[in-house]
Amino acid sequence: MTKLSIIVPVYNVEKYIRPCIESIFKQGLNENDYEVIIVNDGSKDQSMEVIQDIIEEHNNIIVINQDNLSLSVARNNGIAIAKGEYILMPDSDDLLIENSLSPLLKKALETKADMVTADYVSMSSEEIEKIKENPVKQIAEPIFEESTGQQMYIDFYLPYMAYVWRILFRRDFLLDNHLEFYPGIASQDIPFTHECYLKAGLCLKTSWRLNIYRIRYDSTSFPGNFSRKKAKDYCMAITLSWALKDMKNIPPQLSYILKDKVFMSYKSLLQKLCYVFKKNSDRVAVLKELKQTCPSLKFSHGIIQKTHTYLFRTWPHLYIILMMVIKHLKWGSN
Repeated sequence: MTKLSIIVPVYNVEKYIRPCIESIFKQGLNENDYEVIIVNDGSKDQSMEVIQDIIEEHNNIIVINQDNLSLSVARNNGIAIAKGEYILMPDSDDLLIENSLSPLLKKALETKADMVTADYVSMSSEEIEKIKENPVKQIAEPIFEESTGQQMYIDFYLPYMAYVWRILFRRDFLLDNHLEFYPGIASQDIPFTHECYLKAGLCLKTSWRLNIYRIRYDSTSFPGNFSRKKAKDYCMAITLSWALKDMKNIPPQLSYILKDKVFMSYKSLLQKLCYVFKKNSDRVAVLKELKQTCPSLKFSHGIIQKTHTYLFRTWPHLYIILMMVIKHLKWGSN
């Protein structure tokens, strides 16, 4: 049986995709033990051309070509054909740290954990160039913390760090629980990882670093590039996460904590609206859209949450004005 499937969605990343794919083949793994599924999501640049020689060189690479259907659909399509016992989904502009994957996969196969979450290091493209001659070194052998998915969710999970690329997922866990990415939206990692932790059995967490996260100011995920479309998608991510409170057999304590974690996402949305959007009319429109998308959204844990909810539901124009006043008082006019 194939031990691992590495799924790499690709869309217009011709400057970054080659180092990503090259890093996969620097893990000290036997190529018979894993497959690399490259999902070309309708790239319009030379992304596929710059890695064609790598594709031809290795027999364990599978290429899926599709129309531009979104990152989430690309990942879903990769999962659908994956044969590995475990699945890893690195982003196409990031890298795997050399020889970082093998000990994580070994531990996953030994324990049959549903999820194995690793750490990462952030670097700019300039910093990544500098480490070519001096690769990132691990400081110690990995030490794993074991817990249930729900306990890991309580103790560790933060929605603004819902990075699927740092997690090894057991494929049967995803399939048996019908865990998929919501198609067509940005921030699809947030509801997906919420649900994964809530449904997982054994989970492992380690400070062992697996990924180099590339800091890109032109990236669609960079906060300053938050757009009207991304705001709409973020509203859907909040809506999908909020709906999990009604999941079958979820304990009351966990439902309570889930609402608090969704409130974190909601506050993140507010921050983006206040710091990135220029027009109050656009800010108010997003809040109204969220109210329409998620009519049951109501935070009630303490006076702060209740105040946010009342203003959000009753006085969105005044709400935005107050948030902007607070922003200016805290950070100045800039």
